[in-house]
Amino acid sequence: MSAMEKTPPTGTIRSWLDRRADEQGTDISHYFIDADPLTWGELRTEAARIASKLSGMGLSKGDSVALMLPNTREGILCLFGVLYAGFRTAIINLVAGAEAMGYALFHSDAVVVLVGEKQVDLLTAASAAQDIHMRVIVVGQSIVWPDNAQSGPLPDLVASDHAILMYTSGTTGRPKGVLHTHASLLAGGWTTTLAHDLSPLDRGLCVLPIYHINGLCVTIMGPLIAGGSVVVCDKFSASRFWRVCAEQQVTWFSVVPTIISHLLHGETDPDAATKARIRFGRSASSALAVETQLAFETRFGIPIVETMGLTETAAQILSNPLPPGLRKIGSPGKAYGNEVVILSDQQEPLGADIEGEIAIRGPNVMLEYYKNSEATQATFTDSGWLRTGDLGKIDTEGYVFVTGRLKELIIKGGENIAPREVDEVLYTHADVVEAAAFARPCTSYGERVEAAVKLRDGANVAQSELIALCLEKLGKFKCPDVIHILDDLPKGPSGKIQRLRLADMTA
Repeated sequence: MSAMEKTPPTGTIRSWLDRRADEQGTDISHYFIDADPLTWGELRTEAARIASKLSGMGLSKGDSVALMLPNTREGILCLFGVLYAGFRTAIINLVAGAEAMGYALFHSDAVVVLVGEKQVDLLTAASAAQDIHMRVIVVGQSIVWPDNAQSGPLPDLVASDHAILMYTSGTTGRPKGVLHTHASLLAGGWTTTLAHDLSPLDRGLCVLPIYHINGLCVTIMGPLIAGGSVVVCDKFSASRFWRVCAEQQVTWFSVVPTIISHLLHGETDPDAATKARIRFGRSASSALAVETQLAFETRFGIPIVETMGLTETAAQILSNPLPPGLRKIGSPGKAYGNEVVILSDQQEPLGADIEGEIAIRGPNVMLEYYKNSEATQATFTDSGWLRTGDLGKIDTEGYVFVTGRLKELIIKGGENIAPREVDEVLYTHADVVEAAAFARPCTSYGERVEAAVKLRDGANVAQSELIALCLEKLGKFKCPDVIHILDDLPKGPSGKIQRLRLADMTA
């Protein structure tokens, strides 16, 4: 990595796409499973054309354009087209449900929505939920522009201009609109490049949706900064994962713990050439169970680099080093490109190995919560630290260990129990594919511990067997009173298990 690339990137998405097209115009930037690839030159040409068409519709700098598009060739073109134009890009979560999608479309002030042919029904339902009025442009294998659409000039852009607006999952209350500038969005790709030493020779695999911050910043913005390429898949498929890695000559991938668990319990293994070519797999979005990571690396021979990120920080805030650097299993690593600190209840920095709230400061941090000054003020300290809501400790070498989430802590008889501690015990059972502990209100202790699991196909495990395992490893106080065996656990768009929904689902 050059000296320039060891400092946060300057400029805008437009200037970086221009740079890639000028320097690597004939290099392929994006591969697709069922569509022709894109070169950097083609991407720039098409993005500029989309940008000009939107400008010709009368849009001005600062207007919001919503995207309701999946991981497709057209989705990538429209994403870069709106960003290239300099409009605020409201990226809509396609699995959030009609009410949440409608709220995001309404709250974002979108004047135009680019919607995929297969997502038109979603838009109809979302619009009905919020009585939204905006111009609709349907995107199939081509974009259906209005008959009178003309090309228009593009406004000047600077790094501090608004780039994307992405809505949090909203597990409690209304979703919040996380607003990133061009500078912080590019910095999200840069922290990934920095931590994983990405180069133009690298080819990533994107199986997470680009309407989630992980898919967007890690696997789309990362290659933009590094000059490499990415294989964009419409969705994760355990049966085709290793085949795609082999056919597309992937050198790294970014997934979430549930995907790692599903691959581990699958019947397919990568061939020797694929294992030798893949430098690392990257895990993010939620804690990776120690047993799962060790079992994956033992079986497949591919190192897993555990990381941590937030929508508010354009994805990555922490990462373990690549081998042969010291990876601390059970830790999402240390800061790359930003600062990390542990804060007390009084928002003062704490010393090593003292539990408190994890906080972040750096170029990848969001500008604000859109039209929500109260939430913005509550999230930032007076010293500019962004409070993550996660509890943890930092050791003397700068590695962070997450101990829980403030909103997810189980408080039983006045004692704090971290759900992750229960999860990790359940993951030691060979038949458990997914696990999540959660709180259930009770009259004796205020809250008691329960858990939910998904078993591998064909497994026949009794609740009593799992409770006995927890009792042995955790003791009676932390052991779940009930373990629910479900067909599937609720997840957000990135595959992260939504723990706070489990109490209602299992009532």
